[in-house]
Amino acid sequence: MATAKKAPAKKTAPAKAAPAKSAPAKSAPIKATSAKEAPAKRVPNAAFMKPMTPSATLAAVIGSKPMPRTEVTKKVWEYIKKNKLQDATNKRMINADAKLKEIFKKPQVSMFEMTKLISGHLS
Repeated sequence: MATAKKAPAKKTAPAKAAPAKSAPAKSAPIKATSAKEAPAKRVPNAAFMKPMTPSATLAAVIGSKPMPRTEVTKKVWEYIKKNKLQDATNKRMINADAKLKEIFKKPQVSMFEMTKLISGHLS
């Protein structure tokens, strides 16, 4: 029985140490942050905040007054949670009831697909 020979270890050049960086002659002053200099708040995109009018079928779920897309999505989620329409095993799927079937045109949609289908009912 023959045994396999190990390949000889390759010799590598010793790693060269990076030259140490010299400290600058004068260090820059460190800027102190105060309570007044808080980070800027995030400003929502104006397109999302523009009031949109829902179609008659969507108005049956969220109401008929114009509201921004963000509020439309929130109202639809309130309706879904109130009526327990989230799939029990896969929470990303939404089981449509009679009102939502008119909007989705399917018995079940994913939460990501839902916003795309709802946008078709806004003008």
